[in-house]
Amino acid sequence: MANDFKRFTSSSLGTTTGASATAVYTVPSTGSVAVESIVIGITLANKSSSGITADVFLDNYDGSNDVYIVKNASIPAGSSLEVMSGNKLVLQGDGTTNDAIRISASASSSLDATISVLEDV
Repeated sequence: MANDFKRFTSSSLGTTTGASATAVYTVPSTGSVAVESIVIGITLANKSSSGITADVFLDNYDGSNDVYIVKNASIPAGSSLEVMSGNKLVLQGDGTTNDAIRISASASSSLDATISVLEDV
């Protein structure tokens, strides 16, 4: 299988949190073949004129062990936050139900998110 670098973005993210937050990236479905992706970067940008907080949530494909990668991370007005800081995160799935990265902010329409991944396709 080939590996592809990809970028996924979402703008003006909202205030819904946890498993109901906006899914900025979901491991692609392949039918019944197990898949993996490696997240190599997550950048959050506060585009408002006030400081906000942001959450990055890992929605585990099997419905258990859902976790926050960051919770209530402060982002000053007009600034950005590099969540991964050199780390990597492996996402997986069973081919039909797959992991998702969900992101939310403390203020409506205040946050833009960019996720860089390496997908095994």
